Amino acid sequence: MNVVELLQQLIKIPSVNPDDAPGTDKTHEQDIADWLKPLLEGHGFKVTLEEVLPGRPNLIARSPGPTSRKRIMLAPHLDTVGVGGMTIDPFCGDIKDGKIWGRGASDTKGPMAAMIMGLVENKEILAELPVAVDFVAFMGEESVQQGSKHFTQHHADEYEFAIAGEPTLLNLVHVTKGATWITVEAHGKAAHSSQPQLGENAIMILARSLDMINRKLSNRLATYTHPILGHSTLNIGTIAGGSRPNIVPDYACAQIDFRTTPSLQEAGGAVELLEDFISEMKLPIKIKSAHENPPMETPSDNEYIAKILASSPISKTVGAPWFSDAAHLTSGGIPSICSGPGSIDQAHTKDEWIKISDLESGVTFFSNFIRSLR
Repeated sequence: MNVVELLQQLIKIPSVNPDDAPGTDKTHEQDIADWLKPLLEGHGFKVTLEEVLPGRPNLIARSPGPTSRKRIMLAPHLDTVGVGGMTIDPFCGDIKDGKIWGRGASDTKGPMAAMIMGLVENKEILAELPVAVDFVAFMGEESVQQGSKHFTQHHADEYEFAIAGEPTLLNLVHVTKGATWITVEAHGKAAHSSQPQLGENAIMILARSLDMINRKLSNRLATYTHPILGHSTLNIGTIAGGSRPNIVPDYACAQIDFRTTPSLQEAGGAVELLEDFISEMKLPIKIKSAHENPPMETPSDNEYIAKILASSPISKTVGAPWFSDAAHLTSGGIPSICSGPGSIDQAHTKDEWIKISDLESGVTFFSNFIRSLR
């Protein structure tokens, strides 16, 4: 099986993340993990499926050879985003115009296929390398990254470096912004809309507060900068409230997406910043819930980054505004980067694809890196 055939097969096995409107009932990562397990075992790996949620395992494939060695890992994710609104069969794996089409072709089954073939091409030397190169595939990356969080809780002390599989045009993404989603809420007093003066409109209370957050807190975020990532930002993404047009709403809530730089994280993070701002401005709202994903920064002089750059002259170190499993790995004690063939511009699109030439370059990229470890 060559890398094109491997990617076609991976696309044909649905592994859609069940969260956030999957657009199909063909969800969960179990089927693709079950298919990969014997494939990797056939090449000498010792494979464990570690269930994180029902039907949603991480796959851990340990390299053949001594178990006492230092370990690094090639680490894509098993899941894809939903398929609603796609203009092609999401699970076709068709070849057309020098490209392979289907959900995950770019994000991230293409990088996954390149990683696997890079390992397979070097299977005769894996046991002899001074460092074990494992293959670890995570569930849940496209929602709240349960897989990488679970992995770092149980295995962080086993690894000293990771490459998270993402479509980066084979560049090395070593810094990324974090993402903190905060839900804020306002409470009012219900009344009949014919006498609005008897109530307190929660939507208007919230809207005025959000306007101040957008105007004034955005300016403060601009002071938390990074030489590669730029500054921290916020976006008010959703707002909801009320039940009928003839009732003064007594409740409203909104979701704010903060994209955080390492300097904001070091200063306490987005939640603390927003809490302080609400208190200082005496805003009549409160934080209901928050989900925080940390920024990532792995020093560019890391020894494994140096080996990758030496083995792949076309690659360079870059930053990215998006978020991945690599941030949780790094936060958990495993220095990590993101890399892989394909472009992030094709990720999550209605007609996702990857160029075959890029995919094949990805195999060369990972194969050369593995050989450089000798």
